[in-house]
Amino acid sequence: MKHKNSHLLVGYWSRLRKGRDVPDQTDIDPRAIKRLLSYTFILDCENPARPVYRLAGTALCERFGFELKGTSFLGHWESQSGMALASLLRQSLALCQPVCLSSVAATADNGMVELETILTPVSFNGAAPTRFFGMVQMLSDPTPLLGRSIAYERLVGSQLIQEDEPFIGQDHDRPPPPPPPPPSLRAHPKAPYLRLVSSQDSPAFLHFGSGDLLQKMFDIVHRWRTANSEDYSKFI
Repeated sequence: MKHKNSHLLVGYWSRLRKGRDVPDQTDIDPRAIKRLLSYTFILDCENPARPVYRLAGTALCERFGFELKGTSFLGHWESQSGMALASLLRQSLALCQPVCLSSVAATADNGMVELETILTPVSFNGAAPTRFFGMVQMLSDPTPLLGRSIAYERLVGSQLIQEDEPFIGQDHDRPPPPPPPPPSLRAHPKAPYLRLVSSQDSPAFLHFGSGDLLQKMFDIVHRWRTANSEDYSKFI
């Protein structure tokens, strides 16, 4: 996880569990995460192959250009990413572990941004977990989205996150410390210690209409990964 709000959300999810495998959706208090609410959402995954937005924050809806409630979560992902995501959602629910998604999103006029999506499994009224409480954060320069909306998205990586030890710290708003070398990731001070337990590389490139743009997205991500310290935005 790269964004500090991702650590905050996973830490909040962990505190809500109170010894259970997952927290219940009714445990979520909007006042406790009011700074994050506009980019959060609730996903119904009773059928992980067809996840549906039950609720979505206003800023998130603006990014996609329409009201997300009642629409398919996989609708804006390219086909190969959609198949990989269905498997990840099923695995996350089965293991009761949050999942972090890294992606590149594109506008209709080829503007591109890097996104990080966190999905934390939750139950509803004490039943088995079939929903996700999630959030989307932007990691790159948001300029390509000014006055534009996301047309589609490509998955470039994923991580299942597991807790190893109790959290330590008192300042809820303090940013997380820099992460040590992989595979371990240190969470926000109030969150548990987070460990990468599985990772998935980007799915194979698939032509499906806007193939040239998707290939460009793939090339950007590959060069960005290779460059390491260079600014991702220079490749856009």
